[in-house]
Amino acid sequence: MTLLRVEDLKKVYADGTAALNGIDLTVEAGEFIVVIGPSGVGKSTLLRCLNRMVQPTSGKVLFQGTDTTGVSKRKLREIRRSMGMIFQGFNLVERLSVLANVLHGRLGYMSAWRGALGLFAKPDVAEATRLLQRVGLGEQLHKRADELSGGQQQRVGIARALAQKPQLILADEPIASLDPASSEIVMNSLYTFCKEDGIACLCNLHQVDVAKKYATRIIGIYKGTKVFDGTPEQLTDEMIDYIYNQHNDKASDQSEADGRLARALKKETA
Repeated sequence: MTLLRVEDLKKVYADGTAALNGIDLTVEAGEFIVVIGPSGVGKSTLLRCLNRMVQPTSGKVLFQGTDTTGVSKRKLREIRRSMGMIFQGFNLVERLSVLANVLHGRLGYMSAWRGALGLFAKPDVAEATRLLQRVGLGEQLHKRADELSGGQQQRVGIARALAQKPQLILADEPIASLDPASSEIVMNSLYTFCKEDGIACLCNLHQVDVAKKYATRIIGIYKGTKVFDGTPEQLTDEMIDYIYNQHNDKASDQSEADGRLARALKKETA
């Protein structure tokens, strides 16, 4: 079942920067898709356009058949409940407890006044506690979020996203600021929970080796354009070189860059 369909998505910022140049992609239920590419090619903008944290310039984002780019605030709130978000910088409320941060994943289901007062239902508290136990933080419930390590904070972020009961998780460079050991724990947790719960995931990563380890599909972004969409086995060294080593080509070198892309695509489909 197609959960998300993106059609000719474009984003041009006020200063004229074209972050996305006509992205087309689909996400099927249960897929674990990794988006790769160097910094500044539009990966983060792509995820933020999907949940309307950033308003696209044009194109369509169809989530369960509804175009999110033109819906009302009320409808957007409903859609966002089904889209969990995991941030590179964790995005936790540091002065609040670990448990309270996970409970924030339930705010989309509550009235504004109950959310402001922190009046969470007992079943939500029980579920948040269970999720923290699931990510290995059951003994950290009442610690302040800023008392945890980076890897632990990111696991709180995963638990918060899971508390939404989402159908899709958007993970924006979830291991960018973590050491290798913490990165492995976080990626194992994210992948395992998505698979166990049947949640689709669209995850931005820099690390190609990590992408190949976890992804069911890999999407490569080059200068705001999708240049690769296939399995980890189909991602050739030539394509990796094009995506990561040629993104600073000068205009005078564009014909050579285009030739390298053509060769990479030819080998990919051979």
